[in-house]
Parts: sequence; C-alpha cells; structure tokens
Amino acid sequence: MIARQGRSLTMETLNPNVKAVEYAVRGPIVLKAVEIEKGLQQGMKRPFEEVIKANIGDAHAMGQQPITFLRQVVALCTCPELLESPAFPEDAKIRARRILQGCGGKSLGSYSDSQGVDCIRKDIAAYLERRDQGVPANWEDIYLTTGASDGIMSILKLLVSGQGLSRTGVMIPIPQYPLYSAAISELEAVQVNYYLDEEHCWALDVNELRRAYWEAKRYCNPKVLCIINPGNPTGQVQSRKCIEDVLHFAYEEKLFVMSDEVYQDNVYSPDCQFHSFKKVLYEMGPEYFDSVELTSFHSTSKGYTGECGFRGGYMEVINMAAEVKAQLVKLLSVRLCPPVSGQAAMDVVVNPPQQGEPSYPQFLKEKMLVLSALAEKAKMTEEILNKVPGIKCNPVQGAMYAFPRIFIPPQAIEEAKALGMPPDMLYCLRLLEETGICIVPGSGFGQKEGTYHFRMTILPPTEKLKVLLEKLSAFHIKFLEEYAALQEPSR
Repeated sequence: MIARQGRSLTMETLNPNVKAVEYAVRGPIVLKAVEIEKGLQQGMKRPFEEVIKANIGDAHAMGQQPITFLRQVVALCTCPELLESPAFPEDAKIRARRILQGCGGKSLGSYSDSQGVDCIRKDIAAYLERRDQGVPANWEDIYLTTGASDGIMSILKLLVSGQGLSRTGVMIPIPQYPLYSAAISELEAVQVNYYLDEEHCWALDVNELRRAYWEAKRYCNPKVLCIINPGNPTGQVQSRKCIEDVLHFAYEEKLFVMSDEVYQDNVYSPDCQFHSFKKVLYEMGPEYFDSVELTSFHSTSKGYTGECGFRGGYMEVINMAAEVKAQLVKLLSVRLCPPVSGQAAMDVVVNPPQQGEPSYPQFLKEKMLVLSALAEKAKMTEEILNKVPGIKCNPVQGAMYAFPRIFIPPQAIEEAKALGMPPDMLYCLRLLEETGICIVPGSGFGQKEGTYHFRMTILPPTEKLKVLLEKLSAFHIKFLEEYAALQEPSR
C-alpha cells in the first residue's frame, strides 16, 4: 500500500477568500492579551496584575448584570416545570407559555421554522409599530437570525453577483465594524468606502456618498449601501435630516439599504435621538416607502440587555420581491433555524414588562441603571481622553465605544513600518504589554490615510474604566516623551 503524501488542506490550498478575511475585534492584539492572561495565571511577573479587555462590546463579560425578567422568561421556557413555581412572576409565565405554545412539542429544544417562531415574529412587528409610532409592520417581513451578523451575511449573499465591472459593490462607512469588510472579502464582493466626517462628530455627508458611488462605478456595480446607526466604532447618532438625505440618495441610485440598528437603545447625548430608517422612509411618502429596498437589523447583544451569548437577533425586510423572498427562505433553511433560546430572549427585548404588570418596577429600575451608567461612562471617557495631549475624542453620542484620534510621533511611525505593522497596532501592543489594557487599533476599522485611532469599549464598571483611562493617559504621555527624546539631535 502506498503511503499518502502530504495533506489535502494546507495554507497553499486554503480558500483564498478565507485568507483575505480579517476581524480586528478578535485579532492579533486579543490573541496576545489571552497569552499574557495565561502567563499571569501561571505566576509570570508583569507590571500589572490583570488584563483589562476593552476590545469588544461584551457587556456581561465586563460585569454588567442580566435583566432579571429576560432571564426568568428564558428559564421558564427552558424548564417548563418552573411554571408551577411561585418564585416566578405571572407576567413572565404568560410570556413563556405563549412562546412554548409556538414551539414544536412545546419545547425550546425543537427546531422552529427557518424564519423563526411565528408568535415571536408577531411580537417583533408589534414592537416596531410602537417604536415607530404607528408605521405599519408586517410580521411576515420579519426573520429571526443568529445575532444581527447572521442576518447581515444572509442579505449580502443574496446581493453579491456579477463579474468584472458588473461585480457587486458594497458601500460601507469608514471607520466600519469589521464584520462588513470580512463578509465582503468572504463573498468576493467589492468594498466601496465612504468616509465619515471626524471633524463634525463622525457625521455622514451625502456628498461623500455621491463621491464614493461615482468613483466606484468605474470598476464595479455599487448597489448596496450599509449604514450603522448609532455608529460602531464611532458612537455618532444620525440626525433625521441626514437619514432623509441618505434615503433620497438611495432612491435616486436604486441602492439596496442595509441599516444596522443594534445600538438603537444606546443613545446618551441629550441632543440626539434614534430615528429608524424605516420610520423616516415612511414619513417621506409612498413614492419612497413603496420602492426603496431596506433591511434593518437588531439584536439581543447590545442595548440594555447585553445578552451576546444567546445569539438572538432579527431583520425586517422591506420591498423585497416575492420570488426573491422565497430564495431568502431557501437560503435560511440551509442552517435550519436560529437558536430558539435566542429567539425567546429576543422576544423579551421587544415585549418587556409594561406599566401595571408585576415585573415592571424592577425591570424599569434595572434598565435605567444600565443606561444611566453607560451615559455617565460615555461622558467620562470623552472628558478624560480630551485632557490628554495628543488625543482627541469626539462626543460618544451613542453605542458602546469611543474612537479617539491619537497623535503618533514620526519616530514611532518609522519603527512600526520597520516591524511591518500599522503605527496604531504598535501603539496598542505597547499599551497592552506595559499596562495590561487591551484595545483595538483604528487600522482594523479603517481610517483616513495619515490618521491614527483606537477603539475602546465604555462597558467596564465605572471605577475600573476610570483606572483604565488613567493608565492609558499616563501611557500616552510616556509614549510621546519616549519618541520625542529619540528625535532630539545628539549634542
């Protein structure tokens, strides 16, 4: 018998699209942080006692407490025998019974329809009508997803086609959430960057959209426009006027709009308000509302619940052709269904306790505690960072992150180039190794040439966040002094 030579799957034979995928939020900095953390656990000496992970919007990992009512409903759905227990409130039991009634065999362990459990889809439609003050929502336009990411990927799969000049171009904001660039690489679409205006609090300027669109027309077919509102990593909240301008542009150029609205409950600036793209589209009149193709996304992972691990989410699909919808259902059926426990968690997000129900006072107290703490931390982060020479941080109007601009001395830029890494990657690696703080370099999100940033979450508890910001401030000043000293001419 001849011995088999070598492997079928090697780096040379690996799908090149997989090699092209990059996801900075869990990239090399985070891998290094995990390595350092393991070293600390094994007694390795470092100038710090713990690694503070401010790289990802994982609320519970950062110490945020779960919303009691959500966990009660999911617990009742998971262990229906608890429905007999007097320890659980009646409003939680009513919701759990309704969800279980919609599950095969009245069990959370059964598959649901690929689109999701019908009663949960109906609850989402009712929530959307309340949120958008009466704008109609059809439950059959709602699809449950495995977090928002799964929905975004599914819609992009439908949209990407063509070769050469006809290959689909996907317009994404820069800075962006790396899911988008990763999905575009994996699907071999063409990434079309439009730049947010840092000088005006990361505003979206429709003239910049036009520039990016017409430039891209020379080498691809730009037909998808992705929006993140409130912004990740930039934390801006778009004005109603801005959204109307964007939708008018999409209408003019027949663009498919993907609106990532997972941070819709995370608005902190008193001057800002969340406006859904769907509501603004409706208010623009039937000419727009009946023709612009729009899919919006939401999730259990953000907001005030922060239930990332349940992987719950949904998308609402507007003005999609019936025969294309059938293809979407076919595509979704390949993965059978989203986790039904995640669907149950999503149901509680859209159907929380109402005034007059027994759980309402505790629910409202817990919700406001989370959101007021986030608002306080958003303000504190902006104020502390803006006191540091060489750091400029725009107001964190919403979402869960700050994305400050940092000055990096020319000598450090040269050193980074010699090491074959972006300058802000060098900065973040040095910060991690000297302070134990794990943040993500701005180069992982995209930024204008010649500018440098980092993204950090505002999720750690207030006291820990204060320590993080103080350590970061001291590191930055030391970093500037060190490279300034290297630049001084020898005497």
